[in-house]
Amino acid sequence: MKIEEIKPAVGSRKRSKRVGRGVGSGHGKTSCKGHKGQKARSGGTTGLGFEGGQMPLQRRLPKRGFKNHFAVEYAVINLDRINGLKDIDVITPEILLEKKVIRDMKDGLKVLGDGKIERAVTVKAAAFSASAAEKIAAAGGKAEVL
Repeated sequence: MKIEEIKPAVGSRKRSKRVGRGVGSGHGKTSCKGHKGQKARSGGTTGLGFEGGQMPLQRRLPKRGFKNHFAVEYAVINLDRINGLKDIDVITPEILLEKKVIRDMKDGLKVLGDGKIERAVTVKAAAFSASAAEKIAAAGGKAEVL
């Protein structure tokens, strides 16, 4: 793409303002920039966050905390939600995504032990809490780590 090939969107009727084309145009001499000053100069706009030379807010505030790039973030589901899926015997993360029980898989699925499970099911997930694994086994099911 070249600069001479750029054109307005189809259906657009707004004409661009032609400045600096003589006094009679109404946009001549100073090209709508007024007289002198920083905004009249070439490249004379201030940067984002500029506060007239005062130390900008983003530099006055201290830096806090850090982002652990190695942290594993799980999509979580409790046993009461699994118990609500009556027609499925083998529960996998793919099935839960398909049924829209979970929205985003993140780094895997973790099953937590809130609620109770009343039937034997095989649950396949990346991680289980100790109470969830106990309750699944007590109901006669299996907790398989992927």
